[in-house]
Amino acid sequence: MKPRSLLAAAVLGLFMLQPVSNLAEASTAKVTKASAKPAPKKAVAKSSTKKKLAAKSAPRKAVSKTRAKPAAKNVQRVAVRMAPAAAATTALMAPSAEADDLPLALDANGLPELGSSAFYVVNPASGEVLLERNATSVVPIASITKLMTAMVVLDAGQSLSEPLTISNGDIDTLKGTGSRLAIGTTLTREEMLHLALMSSENRAASALARHYPGGEQAFIEAMNVKARLLGLWNTRFHDSTGLNPANVSSPRDLAKMVSASASYPLIREFSTAQERYVDVRGRMTRFGNTNGLVKSPEWSISVSKTGYISEAGRCLVMQTWLHQQPVVMVLMDSTGRYTRTADAKRVRKWLEQAAAHRVAAAPIRREG
Repeated sequence: MKPRSLLAAAVLGLFMLQPVSNLAEASTAKVTKASAKPAPKKAVAKSSTKKKLAAKSAPRKAVSKTRAKPAAKNVQRVAVRMAPAAAATTALMAPSAEADDLPLALDANGLPELGSSAFYVVNPASGEVLLERNATSVVPIASITKLMTAMVVLDAGQSLSEPLTISNGDIDTLKGTGSRLAIGTTLTREEMLHLALMSSENRAASALARHYPGGEQAFIEAMNVKARLLGLWNTRFHDSTGLNPANVSSPRDLAKMVSASASYPLIREFSTAQERYVDVRGRMTRFGNTNGLVKSPEWSISVSKTGYISEAGRCLVMQTWLHQQPVVMVLMDSTGRYTRTADAKRVRKWLEQAAAHRVAAAPIRREG
């Protein structure tokens, strides 16, 4: 081949190589662009994902808020439900809880003003009458009757371990009161006596009378005979429970009855016990004392009995110790659930203040 033709071929070869390099660069640029494009796409994906997540999370938050509202309503409902109960509890507990802190109101004669219609407070050791109002009035005595019931049972000397069974004859058909001693419940005479004195169980008192020698009528006769022997001339009994309003006495008579019952160790023990568990047809059942004062460490009570029927009102009799002296309190026909215990606390406060005044006014003895 000639040199001139060789030169032409070389020039042609260089010309042919140039576009190829340009094509390579173009393809490389396309590849670079292609490799660079996914990055923006990823960013867009992230932002769109964030928007989607934000959009999704926003409703969820809204839903959670709407779900939270009922919870708040539930709390309010609980508060509303609890408030009346707390108020009721405070209203009920206030008279008994604050009785010691109540200002002691005195009448023109310097005697405490009490809510009981009739009362009699006496020192049985000296016979000194400390307070009285309508002391000889003959009034229904309700379950105060059970103190006489207990004395007659113990005087009979029957076995305290003998089992007695509650029957249909012990159901209260006069007042229609209920009892946790179901028909068929069998307890010992000692347990029946305990529940009659401590918890004022009417069916227990009825069972005690039915199982007396000669039955219920003989028992009621023995109650009235015992009353005559104790000199209770204004006192009459017609049943062993006190549900019959014909069971009557006077505050002065009842003070004698309390003093007499204090000579029975079991009456002292049972009437002031705080609680007792007994087996009522296979279930251990708790019975508590109807006089809340027996739980207080501030009181030293040796005999206690409460009573209530509509004809008698709320009644309380007890023998307690103040300044190492026995004091019998008889509080009859009190209005309100806690009036009788509040009156007892007022009497004690008045006696303590009177004793303090006597000590302060006592002349100083000088020797020599």
